[in-house]
Amino acid sequence: MYYKDYINNFREYNSYEDFYQHYELNVPDEFNFAYDVVERAGLEFPDREALVWHDQEDVKRFTFADLSKASSRTAHYFKSLGINKGDAVMVMLKNRYEFWFCLLALHRIGAIAVPATHMLTKKDILYRNTKASIKAIVSIHDERLLQAVDETMEVSDSLKIRVLIEGQREGWSNLHEGIKGMSEVFERPTGVNRIKNEDTMLLYFTSGTTGDPKMVEHCFTYPLGHITTARYWHRVIDGGLHYTLADTGWAKAVWGKIYGQWLCGSAVFVAEYKKFTPTDVLVDIQKFGVTTFCAPPTIYRFLIQNGLREYDLSSLKHCTVAGEPLSAVVFSKFKGYTGIELCEAYGQTEVTVVSGTFRVLRLSLVLWVKQLPAMNCFWWMRTMNLLK
Repeated sequence: MYYKDYINNFREYNSYEDFYQHYELNVPDEFNFAYDVVERAGLEFPDREALVWHDQEDVKRFTFADLSKASSRTAHYFKSLGINKGDAVMVMLKNRYEFWFCLLALHRIGAIAVPATHMLTKKDILYRNTKASIKAIVSIHDERLLQAVDETMEVSDSLKIRVLIEGQREGWSNLHEGIKGMSEVFERPTGVNRIKNEDTMLLYFTSGTTGDPKMVEHCFTYPLGHITTARYWHRVIDGGLHYTLADTGWAKAVWGKIYGQWLCGSAVFVAEYKKFTPTDVLVDIQKFGVTTFCAPPTIYRFLIQNGLREYDLSSLKHCTVAGEPLSAVVFSKFKGYTGIELCEAYGQTEVTVVSGTFRVLRLSLVLWVKQLPAMNCFWWMRTMNLLK
């Protein structure tokens, strides 16, 4: 959709070397995804579908105009609660559609979104409150989680605001009640509230493989880094429907559920499963006509083991994997059933895609990997001998 506006001298690349040498982002002096992509699309293509969401009982479809208006109302509500530019707001919403309302609203204000998993304990929440000076928490209605948040209130100096997306609880505000009647227009901040490219937009806590989790900050130009994710790795289709299987508490969600996909014109599909079962995924791909799909290799193994051949997956055009090693057996079986070669990529919370298999390459072996432009990669064998 708009990705071409952010690539210098855009054209189709004829080889990996051409891609690596000439791909270059065109970063404007001020970029804000909520205004420059979502609001723009809402005005220019108001009926264009952006988000298809469902849970066990309901299906909701949101256009760019819907999300632009909803995020504006949410931004006004957040401002009324005292959330301002630079404030850190922890968002624990699983795969609820309200996540997109809140994330875009925080972008509009210039506040810092801190996505987090609903599995956090009291200790985890207190640690994050302290390290990131969390001012507000937006949460699903989960009794264990809410109790943990409430208990941290007493010892967290920064935490002042608590918001529920549904239901009632003492000391908590209700999001849907709060946004009723709010204006559907939220003007781009100016003056002292002007949002700069270098301002912090997102903050994640890494998994803490060794020691406590570490904070990772991303500025407002971060979404542009996911053009390569969506166009050259996911290979999303303009007007298509992309499905990344990931909880919004993890960075993988913004890799595949918002930034690059919408910049490249693809809607995103989101399912809120109470309990994950492989057949639910297969049913959804068939029912909703998913065109591109991304999941860890383990998920593909589950799909194969649970009757993948019995479903009509003809809508799928490209599939990708990340997060763990892809076995040759899973690769071969999936290709045998669908004709699609799974394409791997590697990245971290601190960056976007670092290396992988990309659209500009015609590959027959999934083991071939290439680094992205602007990335300097060194490959090591297990013996720690430098390869490149």
